[in-house]
Amino acid sequence: MANTCLNFVNGEWIRSETGETMDVLNPANPNEVVATYQQSNEADAANAVEAAVAAKEQWRNTPGPERGRILREAGTILSQRKDELTEMLIAEEGKARPEAAGEVQRAIDIFHYFSAKSADLGGTKKGASGQNTNLYTRKEPVGVAALITPWNYPIAIPAWKLAPALATGNTVVLKPASDAPGVVLELAKALDEAGLPSGVLNVVTGPGSSVGDEFIHSDDTDLVSFTGSCGVGEMVYDQATNAGKRVQTELGGKNPTLVTASADPAEAAGIVATGGFGTTGQSCTACSRAIVHEDVYDDFVAELVDRAESIDVGPGIDHEMGPQANEAELSSTLEYIDIATTEGATLATGGGVPEGEWAEDGYFVEPTVFTDVDPEMRIAQEEVFGPVIAVLKVDSYEEGVEVANGVDFGLSASIVTNDHSEANRFIDDIEAGVVKVNEKTTGLELHVPFGGFKRSSSETWREQGDAGIDFYTIEKTVYDNY
Repeated sequence: MANTCLNFVNGEWIRSETGETMDVLNPANPNEVVATYQQSNEADAANAVEAAVAAKEQWRNTPGPERGRILREAGTILSQRKDELTEMLIAEEGKARPEAAGEVQRAIDIFHYFSAKSADLGGTKKGASGQNTNLYTRKEPVGVAALITPWNYPIAIPAWKLAPALATGNTVVLKPASDAPGVVLELAKALDEAGLPSGVLNVVTGPGSSVGDEFIHSDDTDLVSFTGSCGVGEMVYDQATNAGKRVQTELGGKNPTLVTASADPAEAAGIVATGGFGTTGQSCTACSRAIVHEDVYDDFVAELVDRAESIDVGPGIDHEMGPQANEAELSSTLEYIDIATTEGATLATGGGVPEGEWAEDGYFVEPTVFTDVDPEMRIAQEEVFGPVIAVLKVDSYEEGVEVANGVDFGLSASIVTNDHSEANRFIDDIEAGVVKVNEKTTGLELHVPFGGFKRSSSETWREQGDAGIDFYTIEKTVYDNY
C-alpha cells in the first residue's frame, strides 16, 4: 500500500484541511501508485504563509554562518540518503537511473555551495566624500519567498531556488509539482533534521490553481520564483508584478544546435542526441532543433538516426531512456509528431510507442528524428518537451543563425564547429541566455547565472550562483557619520 504523505507547515507534518488526497503514479507503470499526497487548498496555503511570516524575524536575524551550518548539514543528510532519493525520483518522474542519481547529487552540491556562500554575505565598503564617515552597503533578505517548481527536475530546481532563499535569510513557502512532490518533502525533512527553525520552510502539495494562486496573491509574500510553462509563467508574472512583488520566471525553450560545415558529423550527432534525447527530452534546455549546413547534412542525419535507434528505451530503473512523466505529456508529444508529418516533415526514425509488454501501459515514446523541416513548421517553432529533434538544412552560417534566432524563445543554444572565429561570431550573434561551443545544450554549472531571453524568462532576475543571491536580497546603503 502506498504511503500517505503530509504537508510540512510550521515545523509539523499535517494533513490538508480539505481531507482530500491525490495519488502519484509510476509513469513506467501507471497501474502502480507510488505515494499519496495532500490535495491542499487556499486555506492550507494561507496557513503556510502565516507560519513563514511568524518565523521571518528570527531567521533574518540568524547569523549567516549559522544558516550555512544548517544548509551544510541538510546537504550531508541528503547525501546519506542519495540511493533512496534516486529510487523515489525514478518511481515518480520516470528518469533513467544515471539521470536521477545525477540530479540528486546536483541538489546535494547546491546545498553545500550555498552553505558556504551564506557565510560571505555582507556588503561593500566605499570611500565617503567627507571625513569621519563610514559609507557601506549591506545585503538583507527580502522577506517571504513563494517558490513554485516543476516536475521535470523535481529535486534540483527546488534546491536551486530554496538554498539561496534560505542562505540569505528569507522564509519560504513552496508548492512542488503534483506529478513528483516526494523529493521536495524529503528536502524539508532533511532541513528539519538539520535544525531549521519552525516556519522557515513550509511545503504544501496541491493544485496551482489553489495553492499556487494563494502564494502569489497573498499580501504577505514578497517575492515569487516560478519555473514552468510559458502560458502559466507569464500569467504568474503579471499577477505578481501587479501586486508589487519581485518576480523571477524561467519558462520554455526551443533550443538549437548549429552544425557548421567544418564540424565532424559524427561528433555533432553525438552532441545533439545527448542534448535532445537525454531526460526523455523533458528539459527546458533540451536540443529540439539541429540546424545543419548542407555540406554535412546527409552524414549528420545518418549518424543521428543511428544514435536514436540505438537508445535503450524502457523503465528508468534499468534502461537508458525512461518514459514521459505523465499521460498528458505523452499525448502532447505524439500530437506534435502527427502535426509534423501532416505539415510535410519527413519522419526519419521513431515517432511511435516502443514494442514490448512493459510499454503497453507506460508513457513511453521512441526517440524521434524529423528531416526536411521548414523553419516555419510548428515542429520548428513550438516547444515539444519530448524526445523529438527537428533537423533543418541551411546553406551558410548566416542562414543558420537567422533560423536559430527565428523563434519566440532564447534559453540555451550551441554550435558545433572547428572554426574558432565562427564560434566567437555565434556567441555574439545568438539570442540565448546560455551559449555553448562544441557542447550539448543541456547541463548547467551551479555557480553561474542561468536564465533566458525573449519568452524563455521574465528577463529580470537570473537563477543560481551570485545571481541567485541577488534575487533573494535587497541592498541597503549606510552613511555612518561618526
